[in-house]
Amino acid sequence: MIPMLLLLGLTALVAPCMSYSCYGDITALQAPTISCTAVRAPDCGLAMIRRTAEADVIRLRKYEIPIKRVARNLCLDPALIAGIISQESRAGLLLDNGWDQGRQKYGLMQLGGQQQPFGLWDSEEHINQCSTILVRAINDVRARHPTWTWDRQLRGGICTYHAKMGNLQVYEEDPCDRDDYYANSVIRRAQYFKRHGF
Repeated sequence: MIPMLLLLGLTALVAPCMSYSCYGDITALQAPTISCTAVRAPDCGLAMIRRTAEADVIRLRKYEIPIKRVARNLCLDPALIAGIISQESRAGLLLDNGWDQGRQKYGLMQLGGQQQPFGLWDSEEHINQCSTILVRAINDVRARHPTWTWDRQLRGGICTYHAKMGNLQVYEEDPCDRDDYYANSVIRRAQYFKRHGF
């Protein structure tokens, strides 16, 4: 009887870590409706995000094990990593030998040109490097805004990651102030991937 109670106790301790990251539950995040402007018309709106996520999940399966290993080591939700990979490179579909069209960013998660990439563009080492930058971005927002709710901190961290990958400085009080389209798109994709095993 005692071993069974011990097992149940350990399961209770471990189970939240399997479902949640140290940065909150991605499924609980609210992402407002993504509006379409003339600039974004071809790649915006919930229907378009769903269609691209449905196509990307097939390519993401190739990277599922490394994504989950990196996520576990960094206490991140693997669906969030998958969401960024989908947003940035369509899980490699938009890349030419690992580079974007302008040859300014590299890899599945699109590392900016100022930073030296680790590993091949689709390697676990590269996913780990970019995911570590994401964790630092989230923690930076947490440190600057300790009174913010966890969801606002996470959203701010996603926006800060995007700015850092584009080699932009983040000076705003709220890193998502100028444009929260990126964060909303990543969140919607991550929620889709979470429902599909990530």
